[in-house]
Amino acid sequence: MRRQFLQLLAAAAIGLLGGCASTPTQLDAQWVNPQAAGQHGVRSVMVMSAVRDSTSRRIFEDRMVGALQAAGVTAVASYKSIPADGPIAEEQLRKLLAQAGVTHAMVTRIINVSTEVHVSPGMVMGPGWGPGWGWGGGWGPGWGGFAGYHNAMWAMSVPPQVTTTQNVHADTRVFDAADAAVVWSAATTTATGYRSLTELIDQFVQLIVATLAQDGLI
Repeated sequence: MRRQFLQLLAAAAIGLLGGCASTPTQLDAQWVNPQAAGQHGVRSVMVMSAVRDSTSRRIFEDRMVGALQAAGVTAVASYKSIPADGPIAEEQLRKLLAQAGVTHAMVTRIINVSTEVHVSPGMVMGPGWGPGWGWGGGWGPGWGGFAGYHNAMWAMSVPPQVTTTQNVHADTRVFDAADAAVVWSAATTTATGYRSLTELIDQFVQLIVATLAQDGLI
């Protein structure tokens, strides 16, 4: 019974080590303009992603547009009007939003990237002491006891583990196209490495859209 108990304990420890990856994107903070909260005023929006990688930008904007449209919001991707990556002049931005006929603009940008290193020292279970070292057949004198003691250690140990997680910290803001006032903002942290790029983006997009709906902007 004692041996079975320790085996279950070791298995539980392995499960905890392997299951530490939570939802990739966490909402760190959010703010909504009191005058916009609950008004459902974001009816049309241009999605803009300020990232250096062109492919990531297009994937993100397409996914965000799709999620917003599914929520009943008219949405367009900025890369279709501004194919080049990089800064954009204020006058050009004003003209772009006016031509698109949107009421709001959503801008997402990466503000920092950090790395976390997690080290688990592992675990080694010792034998159960008592008469005959009584785990099952008894570990008394002789080769049988020696071999049993040695071999049981492999089943009773959890090796040390080192995992590295890269965290991408992003800032997302929704601007009123009429006066460029911020009506909503959110700070997020996304842990990469557990899923593919598209899966990470999809999870991020769903979190942002769900939070916008919860705050009554859409």
